[in-house]
Amino acid sequence: MRPIHRRLAPTAAGLLLLPVALVGCGIGDDDAKEKPPAKPARAPAEEAAARSRERVQAYLDAMTAKDVAAGRSQLCAVLHDGFDLAATGPNGDFADHFQVPEAAITAIRSGPLGQEVSVSVSVTAGKRTVARPLVFTVTRQGSDWCIAGESPGGGPAANPTPTGVTPTRVS
Repeated sequence: MRPIHRRLAPTAAGLLLLPVALVGCGIGDDDAKEKPPAKPARAPAEEAAARSRERVQAYLDAMTAKDVAAGRSQLCAVLHDGFDLAATGPNGDFADHFQVPEAAITAIRSGPLGQEVSVSVSVTAGKRTVARPLVFTVTRQGSDWCIAGESPGGGPAANPTPTGVTPTRVS
């Protein structure tokens, strides 16, 4: 009878300690049922749109204020040299003879190279004011976001079809 008793004692002790060990591991814990699962801060698409909006808005604000350093800081490092040469030039975004009384973000969408942020910029030169559509491409580099490109945007005149013919709707 002695061999059975020696096997039964450790088994009984293990069975008594098993519920305590399982609760310590979180199995059977009632608090886990009461807590809702943690939500991520933002979905990746929302995060990309928000960061792109922030970068482009900061660039537009810098352009309005003629703050070249603030504008440069919104750009990807690859664009810095070109920006330094052209920003205050005759047709640069920060040229002295241009005033930017109004600039607004009109749309944000995903594109092949990153987030495409469409804007409308009103530019005044002398007595003439012209609204120009632009598209900024914003990408993620490491953990940071930056403007990777700027191009004219807008209607068919800015984006012609390969044949030069604008398609029309057929009834």
